Amino acid sequence: MNILISNDDGIFALGMRTLAATLAAAGHQVTVVCPDRERSATGHGLTIHKPIRAEAIEEVFHGDIRAWSCSGTPSDCVKLALGALMDTPPDVVVSGINHGANLGTDVLYSGTVSAAMEGAIEGIPAIAVSLTSFTQRSFVPAATFIRQLLSSQDWFPLSSALLFNVNVPALAMADIKGVKVTRQGVRRYVDQFEQRLDPRGKTYYWLAGEVLEDQQETGLHQGWPADLRQVIRAVPADVHAIREGYISITPLQYNLTAVTQLGHLNEWQLPDFPA
Repeated sequence: MNILISNDDGIFALGMRTLAATLAAAGHQVTVVCPDRERSATGHGLTIHKPIRAEAIEEVFHGDIRAWSCSGTPSDCVKLALGALMDTPPDVVVSGINHGANLGTDVLYSGTVSAAMEGAIEGIPAIAVSLTSFTQRSFVPAATFIRQLLSSQDWFPLSSALLFNVNVPALAMADIKGVKVTRQGVRRYVDQFEQRLDPRGKTYYWLAGEVLEDQQETGLHQGWPADLRQVIRAVPADVHAIREGYISITPLQYNLTAVTQLGHLNEWQLPDFPA
């Protein structure tokens, strides 16, 4: 399989290198295009007001892996790979392994998810994979799971341009309880800006805050039809699955239209404009 790997932790990140080495060892053709530095929480930002530069990297990776360091965002990396660096389009785009969770509403800010989403936008199946810890540095269970996921078309539908957001609990492989298909939960933050002074006496602010993860019922929109809420209620939220020690797989799409509200909104008596 022809695989493009990117991330938002940078070209030298251990999680990405572990993933690339694992997939190359399994016989896949691996191309790596990653930011030249950490670009976490950049969302789906693109570089349009300055040049994007790419430098071939040889000393870090196995000889069969082609790798570039890119000056742009994670989304830039995938765009550049598809449009200029790769000879043939990949079968799948894999972004990660991110150092830290991408659960619930994290996906709106995540550079990891955005890199994978760029593949989905181009009609290429994609996976974003994250280890749900900032301190744990054992990426082997997550890399092993992605290798297994890609080994069977029964598990990974390559005919569909899906984005699977995969989160792996920070546990030893033997302690992971299994895998669950999940829905996007709620992972909000109580934002706090700490006011500080720099050495020159000028004020700056540092964004901090406390995570508010959801309970099982949170995130079910009361405006949804009752039968839809019942179906969705039967699927665990991603944060809930991780809390119980399971790998979570959440299917995502880039179309954010609130389709269940279209019928109601279409009945509005809209004002004549211009009057």
